[in-house]
Amino acid sequence: QVQLVESGGGWVQPGGSLKLSCAASGGSLDLYSMSWYRQAPGKERELVAIIVSGGGSNYADSVRGRFITYSDSTKNTMYLQMNNLSPDDTAIYYCNARRNRIDYWGQGTQVTVSS
Repeated sequence: QVQLVESGGGWVQPGGSLKLSCAASGGSLDLYSMSWYRQAPGKERELVAIIVSGGGSNYADSVRGRFITYSDSTKNTMYLQMNNLSPDDTAIYYCNARRNRIDYWGQGTQVTVSS
């Protein structure tokens, strides 16, 4: 089964940018439906972005136009470029791989946006 490891989180000031990575092992990302979720303190986990078949992507309304997700098959890694960050983006970010109705999750990476 696939294992996922996120990295790239940290602290950034409002208006700043971060790039998250989700490195996969034990399976090719091309065989999975890949997405990013986040969970803020006291809130439910929410879908942020998903890579759809054909290489396109869909985004939550709250991040559309600021976040971009894509994958690099040669590195078996998915990325989330986050721009113009605001305090509302503060959360733990998780990557998700889904196949045959089974979900695989990484451990998450903390993103904190504050001045």
